[in-house]
Amino acid sequence: MRWLAKFIYFKLMGWKVVGNTNFSKDTVKKAVIIAVPHTSWHDFYLGILLRKVTNVKTNFVGKKELFVWPFGYYFRWVGGKPLDRTSGQNKVEAIAKLFDEADEFRLTLAPEGTRKKVDNWKTGFYFIAKAAKVPIIMFTLDFKNKQNKISEPFYPTDDMEADFKFMKAFYKGVEGKVKDYS
Repeated sequence: MRWLAKFIYFKLMGWKVVGNTNFSKDTVKKAVIIAVPHTSWHDFYLGILLRKVTNVKTNFVGKKELFVWPFGYYFRWVGGKPLDRTSGQNKVEAIAKLFDEADEFRLTLAPEGTRKKVDNWKTGFYFIAKAAKVPIIMFTLDFKNKQNKISEPFYPTDDMEADFKFMKAFYKGVEGKVKDYS
């Protein structure tokens, strides 16, 4: 399947991977991976292709209702973990616990929290990384340049404002599938 993903990603779609191309499943076993900008449903299959191309298993969380018949098996197979989203649950702690329960867990999230344009990112991913004591790896969904740029692992500090400024700078000039988003 990897050769097929590479053929589709590189040859048919014309995309490339740049930046931390040494990122592998052996170097960083646990991380929060943030994908920006998230403007389209196309980002999902691009991410699925990218994980095959780089040979790095990634995970995502979804509402527990998604993990029942008939699609539950598929979502688990592609790295999904069910999350109880009822009110009163501390989602940051619940997700940080998923890191503790696994030898290998790379959680991919979109900081915007939606495919619509937002002025500010949600902060959950940041607090999840801090609670789980794992790095944040940034990657772009740059449709303008047809590339996924991957950052070096970044460990959040105690200066949230400086950390967000640093992370947002990584995405400067990146354009999502929906162009009027950026």
